[in-house]
Amino acid sequence: MTTTTLAVLVPLLPFLGAIAGLLLGRTAPGFVRPLAVLPTLVSLAAAALIAARQGGDGAVDAATELTPTGSVPIELALHIDGFAALTAVLVTVVAGSVQIYSTGYLRDDPRYPSYAALVSLFTSAMLLVVYSGDLMVLLVGWEVMGICSYFLVGHYWETPEARAASLKAFLVTKLGDVPFLIGLFALATEAGSFRITRILGAVANGGIEHPTLIALLLLAGVAGKSAQFPLHTWLPDAMAGPTPVSALIHAATMVAAGVYFIARLLPLFEASQAAMTVLAVMAAVTMTGSALAALAQDDIKRVLAYSTIGQLGYMTGALAVADRGAAVFHLLAHGAFKALLFLAAGVIIHAAGTNSLAAMSRMGHLRDRVPDAYWTMTVALLALAAIPPFSGFFSKEAVLGVAEHVVTGHTEHAPAAAGWIVLLAGLVTALLTAAYAMRLWLLAFRGHGTEAPDHGRQPLTMTVVLWVLAVPSLALGGLAFRVLPDWFDGHDLTPTLTTSVLGTGVALAGGIVTYAAWRHTTAHAAARVPLGAVAAHTGGDAGLVEAEAIASHEPAYGDIAYAPDPSDPGRLLLGPLHRHAAVGFHLDAVYSALFVRPVGAGASLVRFLDREVVDTYARGAGTLPRWLGAAVRRAQTGNLQTYVSALLAGTVVLAVAAVLVATGA
Repeated sequence: MTTTTLAVLVPLLPFLGAIAGLLLGRTAPGFVRPLAVLPTLVSLAAAALIAARQGGDGAVDAATELTPTGSVPIELALHIDGFAALTAVLVTVVAGSVQIYSTGYLRDDPRYPSYAALVSLFTSAMLLVVYSGDLMVLLVGWEVMGICSYFLVGHYWETPEARAASLKAFLVTKLGDVPFLIGLFALATEAGSFRITRILGAVANGGIEHPTLIALLLLAGVAGKSAQFPLHTWLPDAMAGPTPVSALIHAATMVAAGVYFIARLLPLFEASQAAMTVLAVMAAVTMTGSALAALAQDDIKRVLAYSTIGQLGYMTGALAVADRGAAVFHLLAHGAFKALLFLAAGVIIHAAGTNSLAAMSRMGHLRDRVPDAYWTMTVALLALAAIPPFSGFFSKEAVLGVAEHVVTGHTEHAPAAAGWIVLLAGLVTALLTAAYAMRLWLLAFRGHGTEAPDHGRQPLTMTVVLWVLAVPSLALGGLAFRVLPDWFDGHDLTPTLTTSVLGTGVALAGGIVTYAAWRHTTAHAAARVPLGAVAAHTGGDAGLVEAEAIASHEPAYGDIAYAPDPSDPGRLLLGPLHRHAAVGFHLDAVYSALFVRPVGAGASLVRFLDREVVDTYARGAGTLPRWLGAAVRRAQTGNLQTYVSALLAGTVVLAVAAVLVATGA
């Protein structure tokens, strides 16, 4: 089978699995799980075979005209280079893991068939983005992911939190997609094609007249999709969806799409130093702000959500210093350990049985009850904190290393200001990342929360997936930085001494300081008295535990419905900044004041004018005829004597009037 045929099958198989799952979900429920898992696994095998054949050599290109347009053609095109091949492998590995995990996690969920079909469709859309060689076809996958995220985040639609989160995710990402679409059309107009290879050729030949404007328009869509400042606010709230959905969105699909898109068109962004500087500033603000917010969250999934935002900041930072190899390297490593973190969090939610999703302040005594989650999450947190020899160390150091090269003048592809911004923000974020990773580990596994009911052992499909993902989290980095340069433009990804020492040093400092703060607060804390009740026992189904948690209507997502945990080191480390960081530095309130309320006030004004002014004129136009009609109606009594009397009276009046007129004449 040719590489082109295999490449067509990779996104097609999950799509067919989604259609079949929807059609057979009610009539043949026994086929739902195989239809969810097997197409994705076959797609994984095909993607791995394509990567092995491609081997980092020249890109695989194929195209056929999709439809005649009369102007800029739209083609069903494939463009598979080294990082496209490896990204497809990551997507299918994570999607397959999520599908297998979900068979246990949502085993008693009545809406599992539609859930599994949407996950397959989500996977197919991301694979279409990865392999597409035409921007309009890529846009189809881009938008399908948006609608899939809307339905999956709102899976527990009975709860107001899930409904609000799904709507927010959809609207915020669409807000970025509007300028993104304008930028795509402007780019295709100037390049004369939607084909990526032709666009890059036009960029190389100086055929793009307005690279800065186009790049900034495209960045708006990337900021929405990849949850970068200022359009990142939807991602923490999206935790209202099932935990496996969070793993898929955060590790391999939606948020990765924006980073991947910039990597595809990086020469376009390099053509504008202003765009590269804006990208660097966006990355710096995103990574530092999200790390501070993560240090203040109590919900374990929100900690991981802000962590994702920060790690995506590292990727966009690498792109801001013109190195897509480092960006995609971190994308691959992050995809493995972030999927592991979320799926392990799902096991913890099941074991803890907490009321407000997964409040770490209520957790306790979990190490012995969930040993698989304990050991695998420890590996993933070490990778997140960039501690050697875990994968996150090598990928994060690749980002810091290329920023150092820009600062020292070893490359001229990016402005020096961008290098300084990314390097300094990256080091600060490394310190904060290690701090919140240590805090999460301490509160989740060594905390003193209320003992929750034991829901029994987790299904084997859940625990096996954790160990499978732990392997790349531990070993990917040490092998990849030697092999990946052949796949990614030949750029050296070997950690440099300076950034390795600095990065590891600040990470260790962040972890040690957090541990010391935890010991201090634990030693001086009074006995904690939770005010909320522990979630009801639900028979061992993790999906139902999470659904009940969201349906409990207790304040969640940063609000605290119980006495604050006095042993939380985040409060001590952040001090007065804690209450601001816990609510994302009030960015939602700012947006509400600047946009939501004015728009709402404008809508109220329009409604008032429509009802009280326009409708008044419309009603007034009919009032006089209605009054005349009423008067005439009153005169129509149906009494013959009345009519004759009126006729005689009228005759007399006319006669008198005629006499008066004649006399006057």
